[in-house]
Amino acid sequence: MRLIALMIGGMLAGPMAPAADAQEIHGQLAITRSLTKQRVVLPSYAVRGVSPRKSETASTPVNEWERVVVYLEADKGLAATASTRILATMDQTGERFQPEVLVVPAGSSVSFPNSDPIFHNVFSLSRTREFDLGFYPEGKTRIVNFTKPGVVQVFCHLHPHMNATILVVPNAWHTRPADNGTFTLSKVPAGTYDVVVWHKSAGLFRKQVHVSASGVTNVSMEIPVGIETQ
Repeated sequence: MRLIALMIGGMLAGPMAPAADAQEIHGQLAITRSLTKQRVVLPSYAVRGVSPRKSETASTPVNEWERVVVYLEADKGLAATASTRILATMDQTGERFQPEVLVVPAGSSVSFPNSDPIFHNVFSLSRTREFDLGFYPEGKTRIVNFTKPGVVQVFCHLHPHMNATILVVPNAWHTRPADNGTFTLSKVPAGTYDVVVWHKSAGLFRKQVHVSASGVTNVSMEIPVGIETQ
């Protein structure tokens, strides 16, 4: 088994007003990669008799930084509010969802415009938010509200190679790592929290931290991501 360490970190600034004792969390993550056997993962609707395109199994370069999200969880005090809810967009263009990964606070809505000159049918079977938007043509859109945190896998009934992920986070404290891997969670009130790291293929990882009334809190984590072999 070969290990390849990639250093992750970043900058995260929440839009909420800071408390008087608000501080920062500085983080550094390490993605460790190990060799695994090649496998073909079919979408959840493959059981319905829809086969993926041959091109779907071809290997393409992946920017792992674009598949990582960092956010905070707490038992109380960091809940999403009306001021943190947004209307985001996941476009359908070139028979792809754009962006591939979308992050929204709980209570937010997502618009799914069709920018292709063909019909699409967006749906999800995820427990966090199950929906089926039906067939609609170019120039039309549908809007879905996401009330609770969790991972939502998105597909198209008509085009099995189309897939994306919506990560619904519990509050405004979330970020995508910079290209150099560093991240900072800003304006965090003093207290105890879970720093949660989500990777699209590796899943969720968390570490508890205590933010004091002064100074900077540092955290480091390792995220194991498998590399498929021939």
